[in-house]
Amino acid sequence: MDFNLNLPINVISGENAVAKSSGLLRGLGKSCVIVTGGSSARLSGALEDMTGVLEKEGIGYTVYDKIGPNPRLDLCFEAGALAREVKADFIAGIGGGSPLDAAKAVAVYASNPQLSMDEIYTTAERNKALPLVLIGTTSGTGSEVGRVSVLTHPVTNRKKSISPVDCFPTLTLADPKYTHSMPYDITVSTALDAMAHALEGYMGVKCTDIPTLFGEKAVELIWKGLCFLYENKKEKALPDAKLREALYYGSLYAGITLAYCGTAFPHPMGYILTENYGVPHGKACTAFMDSFIDRAAVHTPERLERALGIMKTDKNTFKRIINELTDLKGITMTRDEIENYCTRFDTAPSNFKFSPGGYTKEDALEELTKKFGG
Repeated sequence: MDFNLNLPINVISGENAVAKSSGLLRGLGKSCVIVTGGSSARLSGALEDMTGVLEKEGIGYTVYDKIGPNPRLDLCFEAGALAREVKADFIAGIGGGSPLDAAKAVAVYASNPQLSMDEIYTTAERNKALPLVLIGTTSGTGSEVGRVSVLTHPVTNRKKSISPVDCFPTLTLADPKYTHSMPYDITVSTALDAMAHALEGYMGVKCTDIPTLFGEKAVELIWKGLCFLYENKKEKALPDAKLREALYYGSLYAGITLAYCGTAFPHPMGYILTENYGVPHGKACTAFMDSFIDRAAVHTPERLERALGIMKTDKNTFKRIINELTDLKGITMTRDEIENYCTRFDTAPSNFKFSPGGYTKEDALEELTKKFGG
C-alpha cells in the first residue's frame, strides 16, 4: 500500500462557497489583484460574488482581465508588475483553466521583481509566490486543485508548463453554479479535458493508491456528462444543474489525479493542434485518446478494464463517443510540417516517459502521420 499524501490546499466547496469564505479572505491581506478573462468570470456571476465579499471585508482589489485562451507569458509578467504596483497581498484567479493558470504565474512574478519574463521557467532560487485564491468557472482543467500552470510564449507561440510547489492555491472556492453559463461547445471541450486528465494520470506509471481513488471517481462522474453531451450533440442541449455538478466535481477529482501523476503523451501532442490549428485544449488532447487507450489495453489492461467497468462501457464504445465529440475533421499536415512539429520532442518530455509502455518521438511522427498526414 502507498498512502503518501501531500495536498496543501484549503478547498471550500458547494453553494455560496465565496460568501462563506469571507473570513478566510480577510486573513490573506488588504489588497489583491483579480486575474481573469474577458467574459466568463462576469457571465457566471463569480466576479460579482468575489468583489462583493472583498468590498464587505474592506479588501481593495484591481481587476486584470486581459487573459485569453492559452495564457500568454508576457501578460502574466505584466499583471505581476501591476500586483507590485498596487501592493497586492494575494492574487485571485477567476475563470477557466487559462485565467487560473495565469494567476499562478502572476503570483510568482508579483513577489519576484528581479525575474525576467523567461526566468520563471528556469530560476530555482526566488521568493515564494504570493498566496493564491482560485475560483473555477468551467468543469475541465482542475487547475483549482493543482500546481501546474501551462503558459504560451509570446514569441515562439509554444506552450510550456511550470509546476513549483508554491503554485498550489492557498484557497480554492468551488461552487458548481459558476459552470452553468458555459455554452455547449465549451462544456464538451472542458469535459473532454477532464477525462484526459483522469485517464492519462490513472493509466500512467506514477499512479499510486491515492490518485487511483480520485481517478476512479473522476471517470465515473465525467463519463455521465460526456454521454449526455454525446446523446444531445445535434440539439446541443445543456446539462441540468445535477449533471453540471457531477462534471464540475469530476474535473476536481481528475485535477487531483493530475496533480499527483502528471499527464501522458496526448497532452504535449495536443499542444501542436492548439498552437498551430486553434483546436481547444480539451479536444486537442482527446484527439489522441484512441491510441492512448489502445496502448493502455496492451500495457495496463487491468487498469483499463477497471476504468471501463466503472463507466459501464466497453473500449470501442468509449473510443467512438470520445472521437465523435472531439471531431477534428479537416486538419491535414504535410510530412515536412509533421517533422518540424516533432522537433520539440528531440528531448522526450516527461509526459512521454509516464505513458503506458513509454512513448517516443518516432511514435509521435507515426501518430501525426496516421491521423493528419495529407
